[in-house]
Amino acid sequence: MILDQNGNTSIITQEKATVIELVKKLQALYPKFKNNNIIVVLTTLNKLTLQDIVEFLEISNMHRASKQSFIIVSDNVNLDDLPDEIIVVPTIQEAYDIIEMEEMERDLGF
Repeated sequence: MILDQNGNTSIITQEKATVIELVKKLQALYPKFKNNNIIVVLTTLNKLTLQDIVEFLEISNMHRASKQSFIIVSDNVNLDDLPDEIIVVPTIQEAYDIIEMEEMERDLGF
């Protein structure tokens, strides 16, 4: 797991861990970046299943409830099959765009 910081956004890149191992690491290290927006980059994985993405649902819901963005980046998953509660985009740029939109919504009180 590679952890980068860009302003108030933590970018977590998956290296070799399985999705389940990555989720466990995220939960263990969560206090370190709980006040930042989080982008989880899974582009190194060849094929992701719906179950792989759902593994992130609990931490995503918790983070979004604290008024922060949680976005997964992967172009190896069928976006139509994913639950609406979790945000998955194909590129890092789209993740930044969503964070920007969500920050504007929070500033406006939505």
